[in-house]
Amino acid sequence: MSAGSLLKANPPLACGSRPPCQGVRQRGFTYLGFLLFVAIAGAGLAAYSELASHTAQREKEAELLFRGEQYREAIASYYKKEQRYPKALAELLEDKRYPMPVRHLRRLYKEPITGQDEWGLVEAPGGGVMGVYSPSEDAPIKSGNFSAKDREFADAAKYADWKFIHSPPGLPAPPPSPGGPKPSR
Repeated sequence: MSAGSLLKANPPLACGSRPPCQGVRQRGFTYLGFLLFVAIAGAGLAAYSELASHTAQREKEAELLFRGEQYREAIASYYKKEQRYPKALAELLEDKRYPMPVRHLRRLYKEPITGQDEWGLVEAPGGGVMGVYSPSEDAPIKSGNFSAKDREFADAAKYADWKFIHSPPGLPAPPPSPGGPKPSR
């Protein structure tokens, strides 16, 4: 075959054009690959968001345990000094009845699960506040490995069952409040 006969059988193509039916299958394959990539990326992002949500919930639980313990210790400190419970959580901030004001608690903490300022209050038998709890009805993630003070939290079905109570020796723990959470004052 001569060069002239090859040119007549396969004339040169204009720039950017191609013979019909060439590359169509490759374009479909690339599209299918892209769809597969999007599906895998979507599944990965869904798994990551679930993990991130779970981690955020665990951090909120840890913060609830810390803040609840801060309130329990502040109430215990107040009770030790006064032999009575505070009437409101605000009394824990600064007690000016002494020559040097006593601070049982540095500040009033927000409830970390709901993000609200209000805690549920556990009323003492003789009046006052003997403990706090979260008003959240959500189920906790943590179900074990609690400190000795908090071991009853292991059987809790909701955060509202995690009650941070100071009960001095000889004083019985209060029964669960039938009316649900009482907002803090």
